[in-house]
Amino acid sequence: MGYPAEPWDLRGQMYVSIWSLPVAQIPALPDALAAVVRPLSIGGRGLVGTAWVRYEAGGVLQYRELLSAVLVRHRGRPRVSIVDIWVDSRPSRDGGRELWGIPKELAELEIGPSPGGGLAARAWTAAGAIAQAAISPGLRYPGRWPIRFSVIQMLGRQVKVTPVRGWADIQRATATWQVGPTGPLAALNGRRPVLSVALRDFRILFGRRSPQR
Repeated sequence: MGYPAEPWDLRGQMYVSIWSLPVAQIPALPDALAAVVRPLSIGGRGLVGTAWVRYEAGGVLQYRELLSAVLVRHRGRPRVSIVDIWVDSRPSRDGGRELWGIPKELAELEIGPSPGGGLAARAWTAAGAIAQAAISPGLRYPGRWPIRFSVIQMLGRQVKVTPVRGWADIQRATATWQVGPTGPLAALNGRRPVLSVALRDFRILFGRRSPQR
């Protein structure tokens, strides 16, 4: 199989940005999924989330990731649907696709301290740059905060809803993104996120436990 069975126990650092876009500019979902979900919108605008993630030792896999997801409504409940995602790990790519229908692609990623302080992140493939960002973490909120949401994707011909549960320290952040006008994240070109946060030292459980566990 080459990747861990679900659920994946993962730990690390995550840097999330939230974007407000006109519904007409929200990244398209697969046709089969778009038939059963709709982007969750207010006043004709929907929300897109992006995240740089560094999965670290202590979890079942260690790798880096860049993703873009849309907040959708499914049977009256909010869900997250991942539309674009890149990782630098073949086991993560294969497991994400085969277990949950997450359309992971391979890319080169760097997520680390920048010379001027803060964090620098970038992702690219042989075809060119995907995105880069400068992230400055700020005030940390006291305590550990729960993480609770569900991811909805198409796995083959079936709708797959996957729970994600965990805990993290939450820290304010500012993020300055550079996204090409013709690349896969072109909808974000020239825009600023309305909110950015860092989920520090997170621990999440991605997926369901089998009945035998």
